[in-house]
Amino acid sequence: MAKLASFLVAAFAVLLALAAPSLAGDPDMLQDFCVADYKSLQGPLRVNGFPCKRPENVTANDFSSNVLASRGNTGSNAAGSAVTAANVENLPGLNTLGVSMARIDYAAWGVNPPHTHPRATEMILVLEGSLDVGFITTGNKLVARTVCKGDTFVFPRGLVHFQRNNGNTPAIVISAFNSQLPGTQSMAHTLFGASPEVPNDVLARAFQIDAGLVQGIKSKFFPPNY
Repeated sequence: MAKLASFLVAAFAVLLALAAPSLAGDPDMLQDFCVADYKSLQGPLRVNGFPCKRPENVTANDFSSNVLASRGNTGSNAAGSAVTAANVENLPGLNTLGVSMARIDYAAWGVNPPHTHPRATEMILVLEGSLDVGFITTGNKLVARTVCKGDTFVFPRGLVHFQRNNGNTPAIVISAFNSQLPGTQSMAHTLFGASPEVPNDVLARAFQIDAGLVQGIKSKFFPPNY
């Protein structure tokens, strides 16, 4: 009986070890592709991701996009950056494939403010310019460096990170994610621009500032300006 119990424990441990990689990104696909059927969102059915188009209705256009070809409008917000995403929401062929990309344009001295991607690790490639980049560990350590044209840098999944153009000319970065829809939470906008609002006294105590100052900061995020 003891041997059987030991065997079951060992078998369970092996099963968990094999299952662990599936927790690191999107679920594995069960067919060649599953092109997102956006029309299905008009119905009552909701699934984790998007239902598939019928194979006979799939075309090459479902797997192609020029959304990253155009420069983003960095003058439309206070941060001086613009993120253009190529993910399952605008490229249906990505559904179930577990990857996506984004283009980030920076004005001179522009910043991509501190944020997280709860569902993906991010890897950037600098196309133009020079940036100061970094992420903060759960031990509150800043891991940062300067990256230039041709350099890459990785931001681990879920950790707060940022990028700042450190020059007086525009910069461009291409980002790759191991998720079809990595999600983005900007720290400032999440806390000060949530709807319904996070109570002022909660933020005042968290940041050790006056509640009136909290309300003043909130006013900068309604309506959202980036």
